[in-house]
Amino acid sequence: MSALEDPLDVGGVELRNRLYRAPLLECAGNGPDAVDTLIRELEPAAESGVGLICQGATVVRGEGGCAAPGMTRVSDPEFVARLERLTDAVHDHGSRIFVQLEHGGLRSMETWHAGYRADHPDLKQLVVSRPPRALRALDRVGFLDYDPYVLDTEEVYDLAADFGRSAEYAVDAGYDGIHIAGANAGIVQQFLSPFYNRRSDEFGGSLAARTRFIELVFEEIRDRAGRDVPVVTKVPAETAAPPFVRRRVSLADGVRICERLAGAGFDALVPVQVSVFWDASIVRGEFPARAWRDERFRGGYAEAFGSTARTGLVALLNWLQSKMYDFEPAWNRRYTRQVAERVSVPVLAEGGIRTRNQIDRLLAGGDCDAVGMGRPFYAEPRLPARILDERAEPRETAVVCENCNNCTVPQAADARGVCRTPSVLEKRGALREAGAYDRVEASGRGESDDRGES
Repeated sequence: MSALEDPLDVGGVELRNRLYRAPLLECAGNGPDAVDTLIRELEPAAESGVGLICQGATVVRGEGGCAAPGMTRVSDPEFVARLERLTDAVHDHGSRIFVQLEHGGLRSMETWHAGYRADHPDLKQLVVSRPPRALRALDRVGFLDYDPYVLDTEEVYDLAADFGRSAEYAVDAGYDGIHIAGANAGIVQQFLSPFYNRRSDEFGGSLAARTRFIELVFEEIRDRAGRDVPVVTKVPAETAAPPFVRRRVSLADGVRICERLAGAGFDALVPVQVSVFWDASIVRGEFPARAWRDERFRGGYAEAFGSTARTGLVALLNWLQSKMYDFEPAWNRRYTRQVAERVSVPVLAEGGIRTRNQIDRLLAGGDCDAVGMGRPFYAEPRLPARILDERAEPRETAVVCENCNNCTVPQAADARGVCRTPSVLEKRGALREAGAYDRVEASGRGESDDRGES
């Protein structure tokens, strides 16, 4: 039985408690203000007591592979070295920070973002295999635009080496560990999934062969960044895939993959139930009508999706998906529990965890070893101050996030990930006035949690 305030060892790195900020898009890019943006976005979580911060997905190559606008690339060692200011800021408050590494593969902007495709006409999508039939159909009707490049065996090794190089740069900059983006339809999930992976070489076929790529990434990270660097990964179970998708990673498959990765040496696992697509199963909740109607983002949506009419079609699909994937508290609980019963490394739970009472039940029941929250940090950058407040009645502590997704959809229009819902902002303001976020004295950096639009 574990408690939220108990420390946790992850691969030799001790976390001061079992609450972590799950990976989110910080939309910082690589420009001259990127490091300052990341400090502004991430330091409040450390300042208010969180045990671990997982910086959101960063791209391991200098070209292509971004799933959304504003993602930070970590392929340039000179840029990554500047991130030491960020890791120092987090460490000054007693927290730890891992960086998430990713390549979007078939999910990248060169597939879905019309403006990006127009600006990069020669850029192809890196793919595991020929795109599945359902996606080729979307290409034929003009909804997506595929110009795929299937990686040969040697190129798969090269891509894994890029993960290892970026991990090395990150560790040199002071990051405490590496988090592999193994889900959300990125290229790692594409290797794991029989929906995408139809390869006939050592990286395709059986579940063991499909797991080979992420194992190779792990080996590259350990060889280049050091044997004592903690490595964590998300592990998908494609239980949210539509019924017409017959080839997928089942829940049982996901558990088996977790067992393999624990045996290979991974230091912690994050089991998540997802779809084979990048859809609303990732951010379950309400249809973000306010975000789709917001005049500030209309031009950005049109640029991303090709026209105002196509934007309307995407919004309609988003509405339909919101009906399919309704919010469910702690929706990964069944999966994390099965994995926790079979592996000896820490199991991290995230997805729909919104109250201190839920956290306590998950930890006390052995469903996981640590608990992460994502979107609630957009609403409350200093959320840990309330969740970890020993003076509060735990059962009464809940996030102000309403799972409305008005924070996420505008990111397609190159907008920041911030809460925009008036009722939520009003609640946060009242809590701030009451001193709910004053658990730790501010250091002078990023003292305000009112992060407005840029």
